[in-house]
Amino acid sequence: MTFLSLCREFWQEEDAVGVVEIILILVTLIGLVIIFKEQLNDLVSNILAKITKQSNSI
Repeated sequence: MTFLSLCREFWQEEDAVGVVEIILILVTLIGLVIIFKEQLNDLVSNILAKITKQSNSI
């Protein structure tokens, strides 16, 4: 094997690491959403209620 072919092989292996990192980030975000689902629902409901209340006063 030449140095160039070793570099290509290493580069191709590194692509999979990026995919794994993205999958881990998505799993973490989904987990946080599941854990804080009720709090997020309350927050969004409060924000939408304020928007509706303020838009009615205009």
